[in-house]
Amino acid sequence: QVQLVESGGGLVQAGGSLRLACAASGRAFSIYAMAWFRQAPGKEREFVAAITWGGGVTYYADSVKGRFTVSRDNAKNTLYLQMNSLKPEDTAVYYCARSDRMYAVPVTASWHYDYWGQGTQVTVSS
Repeated sequence: QVQLVESGGGLVQAGGSLRLACAASGRAFSIYAMAWFRQAPGKEREFVAAITWGGGVTYYADSVKGRFTVSRDNAKNTLYLQMNSLKPEDTAVYYCARSDRMYAVPVTASWHYDYWGQGTQVTVSS
C-alpha cells in the first residue's frame, strides 16, 4: 500500500515563499511520475506541476511557471514543491499524487493519478 503525506503548508504574506514536501511510503517511488495539484474553495482541483520518474523533466501550469519549482529525491522517497513570489490566488489545499503507470510521462489530468495525499493548506495573505 502506498501512502503520501504532505507537509510544509502554512500562512504566508504575498511575495513570500514556502516549500512543500510529500513523503511516500512503500517501494518503487522512483519509477513513477509525481505531480502536485491544488484546490481552492469553490473551485475544481487543478494541476500545478509534475516531474518524471527520474526527475529529468518537469511540467508546470502557466499560472505558476517561473515561480514554482518541482523536484524529487528518490533516495528519500520525497517530492518537493518550492513556491516563491506567492500570490493570494495561490491560496488552496495542495495535494501530491502518484501516476497510475510505471515510467509514464506525467500528464495534467487528475484521473491519471491513483494515489493521493491528504493535502496541506497554503494561505497567502495580501
